Parts: sequence; C-alpha cells; structure tokens
Amino acid sequence: MPTRDPGGHTHPMTDIDTSVPHSARIWNYWLGGKDNYPVDEAAGDAYTAVFPGIVTIARSSRAFLGRSIRHLVQEAGVRQFLDVGTGLPTVDNTHEVAQRHAPESRIVYVDNDPLVLAHARALLTSTPEGATAYEDLDLYEPDRILEAAGRTLDLTRPTALILSGILGHVADHDQARDLVRSLMSGLPSGSYLSLNEGSRGTDPAYEQAQDAYNETGAVPYFLRPVHQIEAYFDGLDLVPPGVVSVPLWHPDPTDPDPRPIGQHGGLARKP
Repeated sequence: MPTRDPGGHTHPMTDIDTSVPHSARIWNYWLGGKDNYPVDEAAGDAYTAVFPGIVTIARSSRAFLGRSIRHLVQEAGVRQFLDVGTGLPTVDNTHEVAQRHAPESRIVYVDNDPLVLAHARALLTSTPEGATAYEDLDLYEPDRILEAAGRTLDLTRPTALILSGILGHVADHDQARDLVRSLMSGLPSGSYLSLNEGSRGTDPAYEQAQDAYNETGAVPYFLRPVHQIEAYFDGLDLVPPGVVSVPLWHPDPTDPDPRPIGQHGGLARKP
C-alpha cells in the first residue's frame, strides 16, 4: 500500500531512506512530479537558490528525450528501445512516447535504484501490440543488461540505447565511455544512441551549484566538458546537428527562441 506524506505526495511502502535527499527524487521534483519527500524539496530549493536554471535544464533534458524518440520512431523506423538509468517515472516516459507513435514498440527499462524499482509498475504499462519490461540491474554490468534485454527485445534488430543524464554519475570519464561502447557493441548495425548529459563550460553558476551539491554527501553527478560528451559518440554517425545544447537539437516548433543551456546531447546511428 502506498503512503501519503503531509504534502500530499504518494509513496509505496519500502525501506527507502527518506531522511537524506535523493537525486532521482530531486529531479522528479524539478520536473513537477510528486514522488519526492520534503527533504528532497528542501535540497532542490537550495540548489535552485544558487542556480534557478536547473529547472529549465531538467525539463529541457526530458523534452530532448521525447524529441529524439519521436525522431527514432518516425524518421528512423526504430521499434526497440533500451533505456538504461531510467529514473523515476514522470510524464512522457520512453514507452509512452514510442508507443504513441508506433504501438508495436518494445521497451526495456534498466535501473538498480530501489526507489525506481518501487515505482516500476508505472513503467510496465504497454499497448497490446507492444511490450515493456523492467530489469533491476546496474549500469556497470553491460553484459548482464544486454542478456536481460534480449528476453524482451530482438537484439538482432536495430535498437535505440537511451542514456539520459546517467553517465555523469560515473566519476571516471574513460570508464563511462567504455560502458557506452560495451552496450553499443551488443546492438546490431542500424541501432542508435540517444544521450544527453550535464555540461561544464557553459554556465559558471550551474557548475558552482553542482559542485556544492556533490559535497553534500549525496550521490555526486559530474558535469563534463562538451568534448567529453562528444566522445561518447565515437565510431557512430551523428544525426545532424550533432552534439549540441539540447534545446537546439531539432527544437520544437512551438519554441520560437530556443537558447543554449548547460545540457548537451545528440543522436547517432551505429554503422
């Protein structure tokens, strides 16, 4: 049975520690979700006091994810998605966007966060024509991820790997790059990588806020210079306009004046 805190937020009954702020819950708060606690709201508000633009970054990252999935479905004909580091369900999750445009799409979500696992049922809804699955695995286990994904996806067919704001949790850039390569190596030619991450070198206030957050004892997230984000796509064919600040990647026609922010990403095809 879920519980409801005094602020009206609903939570499943789990052994999750609610006394320490949690990055996924803070991100959920910035996205306007309800799966967070007062301690997360306090941490999120403290962050925005230093850098109010983080709310725009969170929502722009989510919007980029949706646009890249629409491109994959409508322009590239992709019908299989492997979303690693899923995070908490909010609006327009990967399966919702994909199946809205192609009901037969199949999606595998991967995360090892007990909080996300507690909410995974929200990720397991599917159209009758398609399928969704949730695998409780760690980003650092690419071989196990691919093995588990193969139970739902046909990995001899093109598949889109989704990495949205997860690689910044890997402290060593070379290790993060190797994880991307390992995951992509298990996917066939014609597969895609959709990736976006927080970037360093765009906004000093963002860097100050993130560096301060990393010193609080919460799970750190490391902003990376754009050239390191570009390196994740080595060996792949970037879809124009390449790796850019996410509001500038195929901007929504309803946004007449997209402006760059400290979040970069792109979409690329495996030859």
